[in-house]
Amino acid sequence: MAGHMKLQTDGGSRGNPGPAGGAYILTDDRGTVIDGRGFFLGRMTNNVAEYEALLRGLKAAREHRAESIEVLTDSELMARQIAGRYRVKSENLQPLFAAVMQELAAFARWQVRHVPRERNRQADKLANQAMDCQGDVALEPQGSNPDRLGRHLRLGVLISGGGTTMVNLHKEIQAGRLNAEIAVVVSSRSQVTGVERARRIGVEPVIVRRRDFADVETFSRRIVEVLDAAKVDLVIQAGWLCLWRIPPHYEDRVMNIHPALLPSFGGKGMWGHHVHEAVLKAGCKVSGCTVHFANNEYDAGPIIVQRTCPVLENDTPDTLAARVFEQECIAYPEAIHLFAQDRLAVRDGVVKIT
Repeated sequence: MAGHMKLQTDGGSRGNPGPAGGAYILTDDRGTVIDGRGFFLGRMTNNVAEYEALLRGLKAAREHRAESIEVLTDSELMARQIAGRYRVKSENLQPLFAAVMQELAAFARWQVRHVPRERNRQADKLANQAMDCQGDVALEPQGSNPDRLGRHLRLGVLISGGGTTMVNLHKEIQAGRLNAEIAVVVSSRSQVTGVERARRIGVEPVIVRRRDFADVETFSRRIVEVLDAAKVDLVIQAGWLCLWRIPPHYEDRVMNIHPALLPSFGGKGMWGHHVHEAVLKAGCKVSGCTVHFANNEYDAGPIIVQRTCPVLENDTPDTLAARVFEQECIAYPEAIHLFAQDRLAVRDGVVKIT
């Protein structure tokens, strides 16, 4: 886990409304810059720009797997509104305020503090640079070291549907947060959105349909042939719905993600909306996701990472699925990152993180 982070944000416009920019700077608990960006926002008011900058900064903090966050802003109005001491009256601000509060709720602990402008100069400078060039600018992370990402991994991604998890992993790789490449994509269906999405990220998928094979054994052998030919280090099941026989040389090298907190709500037939419907029917107050090493049973392998999210009173399977997927986008890269660092060991059926 990344632990505690500090987030400085700033936003403003030249005119009110006028050409606007925003910025955020994310640092760890030692003050080391992890991420810093300025961005041109077009024409808007100062207050809207402040909220846009904060929202982007909070999303970045979650992408960097912050568990808790301290926000520093020189907007006293925004700090008071978030603390509940001043009502958000503007219709333009209300949706942004709601989005910010939703992002904050994803952290275990959070605080938003007002600071004088002189204590927020670096974020202010980035926001003004973005307005000057009418584009995005970035700070270089301090002390960046490729070794911290672990060894380079060749991933074999197995899909059966839309491929959204695959796309998220591709974004993590492109952003430099995963030292990996998607070496091959195997789809169990030929007419799914994930096939086209794989092509968009530059990988021609291999179609291996269960119905084209006489039994599970021949189906499994074909999958293994494809993975072996691509020389993959780690297999990622990303919405994969087919049981296949994992051979000994792929033991503890196949990961799966499940949209619930295993061992609850797992097993054959428990996928997608079936899971979320069962969670809601059971009256659970918390749900989440589980990344585990896959074995030759449905959802039964050793657990690597779990993340949680609240189940709300008015949730539907769709709204709960969206909230769980936000956690999936954090949990899967984290598990792959731990594998790349050789920090996962399975002992007596339990994953130990060293």
